[in-house]
This record gives sequence, C-alpha cells and structure tokens, in this order.
Amino acid sequence: MPDFSPVQYAIPVFVLLIVAEMMWAYRRNRHAYEPRDTFTSLALGLGSTVAGLVFGGAILALFLAAWEYRLFDIPFALPQYWWIWVACFVLDDLAYYWFHRTAHRVRWFWASHVNHHSSQHYNLSTALRQTWTGFFAISFAFRLPLVLLGFHPLMILFVGGLNLIYQFWIHTEAVRRMPRWFEAVMNTPSHHRVHHATNPRYLDRNYAGVFIVWDKLFGTFEAERDDERIRYGIVTQLGTFNLLWSVFHEWIGIARDVRRAPWRHKLSYMFREPGWSHDGSRSTSATIRAAWEERRKETEKPETVSSDNLIAGRTERA
Repeated sequence: MPDFSPVQYAIPVFVLLIVAEMMWAYRRNRHAYEPRDTFTSLALGLGSTVAGLVFGGAILALFLAAWEYRLFDIPFALPQYWWIWVACFVLDDLAYYWFHRTAHRVRWFWASHVNHHSSQHYNLSTALRQTWTGFFAISFAFRLPLVLLGFHPLMILFVGGLNLIYQFWIHTEAVRRMPRWFEAVMNTPSHHRVHHATNPRYLDRNYAGVFIVWDKLFGTFEAERDDERIRYGIVTQLGTFNLLWSVFHEWIGIARDVRRAPWRHKLSYMFREPGWSHDGSRSTSATIRAAWEERRKETEKPETVSSDNLIAGRTERA
C-alpha cells in the first residue's frame, strides 16, 4: 500500500509545464497569462496544500472508521490485484463526477468549489486554484460509498491523487484537440474549456474528471465549438485579485442571504442551486441557459411568408 500522495511528486512537473506554457503564451497568446491572476492561482494552490496537510489526517481517520463497517473485504496487494486498483480508479472518477456535478448545483458545495472557476484566464496555473474549505463543506463524503464498499481508504486517496494529477494538463489553450478516439472517451483540454466557460451554451456542462463518458452517459456533455469564443470565469465576475475574497466570497454571500431571508427560505439559500432567490430576482445557470435558448430560437426562426405573398407567387408561376 503506497504511503505517500502522488501529487507531491508531480509538483516539479507542474512547475516545468507552467513555465513551458508561459513561453508558448509569450510567442502565441500573450493574453493567456496575467501576472496578478497567476499569483492568485499560485497562492490558492499553496493554501490548498496547507489545508490538505491540516485536514488530511482527519479525513483519513474518518475513512478508516467507516471502513470498519465495509460490506466486502476487497484485496489490494500489488501486483496480484492490479485490476482492483484500476476498478477503484474508475469508480473514484465516477464518484468525482457526482461530486463535481453537485458542487455546481448545490450552493453549499459551490461555495467551496467556486474559487477554482474564479479566474478569467485559462492556463495551467488555473488548475492550482483548489479549495481551502473542502473539509468544512464535507466534500469528502462523496468517496464514502467506496470506503463502505470495501476499498481501503489509502487506496482511494492514492487514486484520487492520480485523478487530480490527470486534471492538471487539461487546463490549457495550447492544446486544441486530441485524436478523435481520445476525445470520445477521455476528458481533454477542449472538453474542460467548455466546463470553465460562462457562455450560456456551456454553463454547467462537462463535469468529468478523467473519463468524459460520464457526461455523455448522464446527459451533461457539450462539445466545444470553433465558432463561439469561450469566456472564462464565473457568471458574476469577482472584479478583484484579493486572495481572501476569492476563497470566501461565496461563503460570505450565503451568510448574508441566510441572515436576511425569511425563515422558510433560509435553508434554500444554502442548498438550492447557485443564483437561486426566493423572489426570482437572480438568475441560475438553468434560467440563463433557458433565456439564451429562447433568444436563439427567435433569431433562427424562418421569416413568415404571408398569404398574399403566396398568392402572388402562385400567380407569377401560372
């Protein structure tokens, strides 16, 4: 059983790839990086690492306690049971899909996840914008079914680290498309650019971690279009590079809304979708997308031909 996180060994590679992408951006796309934005991303990544060190032991302890109530004794000795590790990786990615989807549809989890989407730039440093408050949001609960099924907690945390490493490279505009067979099965820069977009067409799509097949299976897939420029960030942009505001602004927003809301709506401001309001004064991703669909239908509607024009046309042909 590995007793280390694979992410710590990947950090030097992350740094080298970021430097390489900066060199590419200097020659090909100077707008890809903005110094203050990159500094915020790096600081968020550092803070997330500290939060992992502080709360990681508590999560492991909770997982080990839950593992005592497992349904099956799943073996994990290597190399004999390598296929168990593959199965754990795939199931963990499925659990990640449902966590990620929930993190966009339930405001409590969105408050922890939103800082990952707060950059209006899309580059490898954006991948470092990881949560500081995941433990507080109880995001780790989405992996508990794997623990109760019988996968060892250290195995789950290890494959989760591999999942995180995979997701690093897809945060780039330097790679346009991968081979068609790869795009069909795996999450790619093209698919993940869609996920980070604020365009109504792309809102709340492509939640996959590693395998894009989950989005195709559960109806949340949207392909990137070459005729629509992607706008990155969140629907209401932060408008600041303040680090602490980037981390805590949505938690502060929840606290304000709960304090001001009528009693019957207080829990809704915590657990309904982001943007929900009891008086309909705000927009959710669903209402934004629906309004866009309606406008699109109007602009694509064929011109109505009057009965007089039809009669005139028949007369001319006669």
